[in-house]
Amino acid sequence: MKRILVLAVTLSILLTSFSVAFAQRVDVGIVLPTKDEPRWLQDVARFEDVIRETPYSVEVLFSQGSSAVERTNVETLIARGARVIIICAHDAAAAAIAVETAKAEGITVISYDRLITDTDALDYYVTFDSVSVGEAMGEYLAANAKGKGNPLYLYAGALTDNNAFLFFQGAWNVLQPLIADGTFVIKNSVQAQNYQDTLELTREQLAAIIGEVTTDWDFNVAKSKAEAHLTVAEEADKGEVFILAPNDGTARSIADVFAADVHVTNYYITGQDAEKASVQYIIDGQQSMTVFKDTRTLAADAMNMAIEILEGRQPQTDASYFNQVVDVPAKQTPVVIVTQDNVKSVLIDSGYYDASDFVGL
Repeated sequence: MKRILVLAVTLSILLTSFSVAFAQRVDVGIVLPTKDEPRWLQDVARFEDVIRETPYSVEVLFSQGSSAVERTNVETLIARGARVIIICAHDAAAAAIAVETAKAEGITVISYDRLITDTDALDYYVTFDSVSVGEAMGEYLAANAKGKGNPLYLYAGALTDNNAFLFFQGAWNVLQPLIADGTFVIKNSVQAQNYQDTLELTREQLAAIIGEVTTDWDFNVAKSKAEAHLTVAEEADKGEVFILAPNDGTARSIADVFAADVHVTNYYITGQDAEKASVQYIIDGQQSMTVFKDTRTLAADAMNMAIEILEGRQPQTDASYFNQVVDVPAKQTPVVIVTQDNVKSVLIDSGYYDASDFVGL
């Protein structure tokens, strides 16, 4: 009788475990870096829009700025039977281990938005053209510069994010010739001054500059760095200034600092992601521009690629990106510059945001 009871309990546990495991099985697993930044919550909303149109099961997990959590998330998705995993890496190089773990299980891995580096196990990359994002920023600053000697302040993303290198190289492609001819004068980076005559920067040279002006994608770091730069800057280094800020969050922090300096008479500052707070800043004249990357399109591109893989079809790609080991096939999504002049047509009329989200339109 005891044996029968034990067997029944064991069977019940196994059936329960099987049911839970079955219920938790997913076709596509998505790992995003954090849920504490507006950008990634916007992406989740767009993913969910696309997901509702598919017959596949999907789960989104957040790494909260931790490579260890990121790897655990990938292992969780592997355990739940994911056949495709989409990863937006917290640390581009550290994520390689997670990619290789998934690849060893026969899972196709798509790098999302941020290129995962230092591994040959990555299958695909879905991205905005990151170099063109930086070029758009540089072109905006260049278009507004007049004469010679315009003060230029440079800021960058995180050294752990490969996109930070691509954004900066793109901006440098446009700005460097204008630095060399005296249109712009770098005011806050000795490393950038050291390479001001070099158009094509090596990875090491880029790292040297980015390491000096990095914001780590952190609002507070950006604010502190801008304050430090303006504290040591001479009055002659201010006036009308030009600021390369790597994204919207850091742009707002940096803009607030420059706006508060009595010797800064006007500033032009870049950004990207079209975050709601920055859209309001643009409407109010506190931020000059943002590079709009329509996450609806990016999410759709990623999900459509995953669906193609699930259905045994060859994903469509239109570019490749070198991840320090191999050239990774990529699908690129176009970007749009947004200013006061077109903010309504691009972001409101397109249905990306509601007019009620803003004042002063």
